[in-house]
Amino acid sequence: MATPDRRSINQPHPRTSPAGGAQTGCRLLVATAALAGALMTHSDPAAQVPAGLTAVAGIKVGHHTLAERPTGCTVILVEAGAVAGVDVRGGAPGTRETDLLHPTKTVQEVHAVVLAGGSAFGLDAASGVMQYLAERDIGYDTRVARVPIVPAAILFDLGIGDDPTIRPTADCGVRAAEQATTGPVAEGNVGAGAGATIGKTGGPGRAMKGGIGTSAVTLSSGLVVAALVAVNAVGDIIDPATGQVVAGVRTEDGRSLADARTLLRADAIDPGRPGENTTIGVVATNARLTQAQATVIAQMAHDGFARAIAPAHTPSDGDAIFALATGEHVAPVSLSTVGALAAEVMAEAIVRAARAATGIPGYPAARDLRADP
Repeated sequence: MATPDRRSINQPHPRTSPAGGAQTGCRLLVATAALAGALMTHSDPAAQVPAGLTAVAGIKVGHHTLAERPTGCTVILVEAGAVAGVDVRGGAPGTRETDLLHPTKTVQEVHAVVLAGGSAFGLDAASGVMQYLAERDIGYDTRVARVPIVPAAILFDLGIGDDPTIRPTADCGVRAAEQATTGPVAEGNVGAGAGATIGKTGGPGRAMKGGIGTSAVTLSSGLVVAALVAVNAVGDIIDPATGQVVAGVRTEDGRSLADARTLLRADAIDPGRPGENTTIGVVATNARLTQAQATVIAQMAHDGFARAIAPAHTPSDGDAIFALATGEHVAPVSLSTVGALAAEVMAEAIVRAARAATGIPGYPAARDLRADP
């Protein structure tokens, strides 16, 4: 049986404590001044992985983070085209061009996927990516022009920072596309994850910081499956390996983790406001898949959400996963294997997002908590 080689990309973030170590008896370590200094969030250089989603050849990833407020967009470029599918769950999605990805539709390939903050306003970032690709003559070939196919999904972060009128625009999409590379993928408070928060089952005052995470696995056969996710969930982030909370709703004093699963059984959950959350992501593989098969992969990848987020797919979330298949690995593959690996790397990417995040005023991150001696 082919064995996975995760190298360093799935190792715990070097600046975080072991998963779940903060679940009980935790305390905040960083001073308020340090948190305030993190408001305008750019990724820590340590919060980069050797590959992540770009382990799949032909994929580029770029982020643009706005300086005026924690928000931004993340662009996944597949300029040569990739077969794509999508699966949207939760009760409050914000998406673009998802109907086009249905297996019965004519267009079978996309040229980019955009993830953005800014609620529905952030969908405008995809227009900028279309502009970027059109200027390079990349797109679906019609008789008169090449039309770039750019699906997108957004998350709600308008309540983070001081001015909700600051949100990703078409310019954000252009800038993220210009910065896209095949190199290491930045994680944490960047791009679509800049204003992401998690653990809101106790209300916004007890939440923590989310962000961008990515993960990949390469089998000895050459099959690659990878994921990238912007985590802005209602629920807590759970390490599937231990079952312990990595980050999420805090106790009323804000010093430790309350565990949403415990609150749920105690009937102490704040249901939140619909539409003000959402986890959005992309899974990608070098396997050769049809659009119907890519859709199955997107569906199976949602198991990663269920493993690493508790609760997941709530009426207050608009969870969505896109699946991309570049087709460079021509050997036959098991659809079940690809889908199972997609769920695994998605769960790992979600945990990495929580561990890579940096606290901002009112929203400490996992790295800001530690177990008492």
